Amino acid sequence: MNDSPAGRLQALFEGHRLTPTQRRIAHCMVRGAAEVPFLSSVELAELAGVSQPSVTRFAVALGFDGYPALRRHLREVTPVERAAAAVLETTYNEYQQAVLGEIENLRQLAELLADPAPVQEAGRLLAASRPLPVLGLRAASSQARGFAYFAAKVHPDVRLLDEGGSMMEDRIDAALYDGATALLCFALPRHPREVVDTLEHARAAGLTVVTVADSAFAPVARHSDLLIPAPVGTGLAFDTACAPMLLGRVLLESMADALPDAQARLEDFDTRAAARGLFVE
Repeated sequence: MNDSPAGRLQALFEGHRLTPTQRRIAHCMVRGAAEVPFLSSVELAELAGVSQPSVTRFAVALGFDGYPALRRHLREVTPVERAAAAVLETTYNEYQQAVLGEIENLRQLAELLADPAPVQEAGRLLAASRPLPVLGLRAASSQARGFAYFAAKVHPDVRLLDEGGSMMEDRIDAALYDGATALLCFALPRHPREVVDTLEHARAAGLTVVTVADSAFAPVARHSDLLIPAPVGTGLAFDTACAPMLLGRVLLESMADALPDAQARLEDFDTRAAARGLFVE
């Protein structure tokens, strides 16, 4: 089990049927797991962009008498992390804190990958889909593009979907017509509505959706068949996404393991690249 603050929060939320507003609160709490136990209900409501009564109803939905009871519970399981965060804030400048925050995100990802089954299942699904559509818009476009670049070296037909517009559903339908069975989506905040709409269309059409998102409570969760979370850093003006990028490379490895000719394709590429003088040694 993931025993990080975020992991404990996710375990607390599992098994509860949450409304969209409650999922938004849960998502916000996971992203700020170290600080949430020390916020008032009003502060949490402002952070999540919801009303204070919504926070109270959320706590009750989790089985607590109210938000104070939920906060007491969280404080009991996170005192060390709060002390560590205080030291971090007084010892390091904001740039160092951002780097150290990403190191913590990678540690959480490592703990999640202690159970390799979801990644292995994702690899099998992606390897079997011919073609393989890879979706990522706005903040997630670079993640999708990087995955597609390397995936094309081992997979025979990778189709990058990194530009939105009225033809998106046409491209999904074309992939389905050509034999696609799965779609890989990278979804990072702020989550474009078009990504949610595209996933809804893809699943309705019969594609299995594998998603890399910043949280198990991201808006794309209910439109995904298999979602693997990787937290983003929020310490700078723009989010940082080291963990989602690394998870993408892990999925590449798993997919390559499921492709019997992956190694032969890589060796063939190296031979042709050498013949062309493609890279400078």
